[in-house]
Amino acid sequence: MDFTAALPTFVVTLREGFEATLVVGIVCACLKKAEQTQLYRWVYLGVSGGIVASISIGFLLAGAIGGLETAGGIYAPVVKQLLAGIFGLVAIAMLSWMLLWMTQQARSIKSEVEGTISQALTTDVGAGKAIFLLIFIAVLREGFETVLFILAKFQQAWTLPAIGAVAGLIMAVVLGILLFAMGVRINIRLFFQVMGIFLLLIVGGLVLGALYHFDAALALISQLSPQYAGWCISDSTSCLLGSQVWDGSAFLPDKQFPGILLKSLFGYRQTLYLGQVVAYILFLATMGTAYFQSLTGTNTLQKAPE
Repeated sequence: MDFTAALPTFVVTLREGFEATLVVGIVCACLKKAEQTQLYRWVYLGVSGGIVASISIGFLLAGAIGGLETAGGIYAPVVKQLLAGIFGLVAIAMLSWMLLWMTQQARSIKSEVEGTISQALTTDVGAGKAIFLLIFIAVLREGFETVLFILAKFQQAWTLPAIGAVAGLIMAVVLGILLFAMGVRINIRLFFQVMGIFLLLIVGGLVLGALYHFDAALALISQLSPQYAGWCISDSTSCLLGSQVWDGSAFLPDKQFPGILLKSLFGYRQTLYLGQVVAYILFLATMGTAYFQSLTGTNTLQKAPE
């Protein structure tokens, strides 16, 4: 079985899941320190609720996509490509924003969570609900981003991406247990820096993919509608992206190793057009600069709370 399709979701879920794990770990540490361990059940309910809500959103969105494709009639393939491109743009925006937000907020996340829990514990009635809401939102936010990523990158086969997501989540939980329960020192700053670079490259691959889907939609329209038949001139010229600048089908095909690995992780395609290359470089230059600037002066958690 080819597990390359599971790798991108593993990386994304590992990073996003570890963010949620940090929040959960800090909350549990605060409750233990305050001798309020009876409120752990609200933490567990928040985690379970966030996971269930994320999965439910995934099924709802997948069902909506299927319905829209069916309603498209002869233009169903066009609708499918357009939806894939739109979900790609949304996933790019969400993941890019979270990449920068987490990096910028890492220095204050511990104090903010501790402040929220301390305030919640002052009211006996609302403490459990406040803890549930904090955990639920943290888990749902990361889960929703993973769902968007899977929808953007994998429109038909969900099995392997789901396996990658589960594996990434398990690894995130294991890291959380090592950090908070067993007191193992983990360089969290280095972890997020390395995973951030991987995520940046993966999102860059989504840029290539989103443009490919929009271009494919225009190509299908030109085939289905005679009045637009002149849009696509030749195989070496794209409808939307200009002239072809790369053809690696002979020596680095994207359906064979290692090309398939590069495609799964970083969006590599054996055929690239000028518009894709320009957009990819602009994205990495813009987001890469913003990301590395956000690392300056950022000091993430270096050890588990006592």
